Amino acid sequence: MATWAFLSLQDSASPLMEQLIFFHDHIMLILILIITFVGYMLSTILFNSFINRYMLENQTIELIWTSIPAVILVFIALPSLRLLYLLDEVDNPSMTLKTIGHQWYWSYEYSDFLNLEFDSYMIPSDEMSLSSFRLLDVDNRTIIPMNTQIRIIISAADVIHSWTVPALGIKADAIPGRLNQASFLTTRPGLFFGQCSEICGANHSFMPIVIESVSTDSFLNWVSSSLD
Repeated sequence: MATWAFLSLQDSASPLMEQLIFFHDHIMLILILIITFVGYMLSTILFNSFINRYMLENQTIELIWTSIPAVILVFIALPSLRLLYLLDEVDNPSMTLKTIGHQWYWSYEYSDFLNLEFDSYMIPSDEMSLSSFRLLDVDNRTIIPMNTQIRIIISAADVIHSWTVPALGIKADAIPGRLNQASFLTTRPGLFFGQCSEICGANHSFMPIVIESVSTDSFLNWVSSSLD
């Protein structure tokens, strides 16, 4: 079970990530079947001289093994284009979150609330508590309400970064002077970890992302306490 968890993707926490995992698993199954079939055909051709002559001179076989992969590629392209569209579409967000990448930390701004912004640094190993995750936990977690459509606006202050949270199915570049946006919705409470996925300098591996999904009441209580 542990080996399968290591080889598989992270458990999804958003509808888009569920679609990505479904697409990945089924496309991998199709590709494995194709590779197995092609490998079998090649090995048969190499070690059987009669079939070798038949395969090389038969136009029907050539037509079949050219057209079938083309049809399969069409069936792969259609759901992938649909997913690409859904990943870029921002559908009536209820809240806007802005993040800016710095060397080497993230800053966050809740645009719907006045004066609610903070910087998020990785907790050094010598300052961690027993409940913290080494190289992944931060001093200020990004709190978001569960089951709420959130638009995140992403930029950078110095070099190119990449805001990535695998459990949410988000990976968006943070580019200086440019605003990128993404949309997500968390389907369950919990902590979701991510990291900068763009090589942005010496401390590139030390600017993690922590998203904490909570209930709406807990989120409003956190906003109230943060604004006091």
